[in-house]
Amino acid sequence: MTAQIIDGKSLSEQLRKEVATRAAALKAKGITPGLAVILVGDNQASQVYVRNKVKACEDVGFHSVLEKYDAAMTQAELLARVEALNNDPSIHGILVQLPLPKHIDDHKVIETISPAKDVDGFHVASAGALMVGEVGFKACTPYGCMKMLESIGMKDLRGKHAVVIGRSNIVGKPMAMMLLAANATVTITHSGTADLGAMTRQADIVVAAVGKVNVLTADMVKPGAVVIDVGMNRNAEGKLCGDVDFEGVKQVAGYITPVPGGVGPMTITMLLVNTMESAERAAV
Repeated sequence: MTAQIIDGKSLSEQLRKEVATRAAALKAKGITPGLAVILVGDNQASQVYVRNKVKACEDVGFHSVLEKYDAAMTQAELLARVEALNNDPSIHGILVQLPLPKHIDDHKVIETISPAKDVDGFHVASAGALMVGEVGFKACTPYGCMKMLESIGMKDLRGKHAVVIGRSNIVGKPMAMMLLAANATVTITHSGTADLGAMTRQADIVVAAVGKVNVLTADMVKPGAVVIDVGMNRNAEGKLCGDVDFEGVKQVAGYITPVPGGVGPMTITMLLVNTMESAERAAV
């Protein structure tokens, strides 16, 4: 058996076309979806991510604002900028690129973003809405993973056992909540799990999200399982890879996401989807 590839790039392009259509419909009513991105400091990876986000906005017809600040910017100054954007009716989504310089409290900044504009889905109010099944913004990476599952016909996961490797606030925890909302039976594993393989071998769906090369190998996967690889690492040769031993696991799994070209493109796409939803809510 060789696993079928879940092509995140292709699915992402399809979803972005849908967003562009919705944006055009809203613009016809005089409202242009707007996303503000704030970058503090000169982190090279962050600069690439930010550029990609701004370009993605332009491609689907959004209004985008990129604010770049020196690493010496104070926390008070950053919070003031966020508050100003909260009150700007032309902005429907606010994204503060992480990581921030060490003297700035990430949590304080995220909590200052209005929940109505929290298109990253990181605010406590967004996490709470996900927990209790209320309307809110879903964290972009796990939201993209759910869309990938839907693309292979796995929307209602009733009777399926899903194992999430990782418990971060950005991926692991919201991923578990989204899988639970789709009726899966969910197990969360992490660095304190005694026998990871014993858990993953039971799973119909495995989501690997710990940032560790080869955390999931072929002997840990149930034949025919769906494997979603959220990891973004560099191997010993410096090549981009995920958390999953792709070459080995694809011989066992039924479906697998590649790195690159899997979950990565979906994350920015779901940011666009969230911003679109915010603009549509504001238009009502």
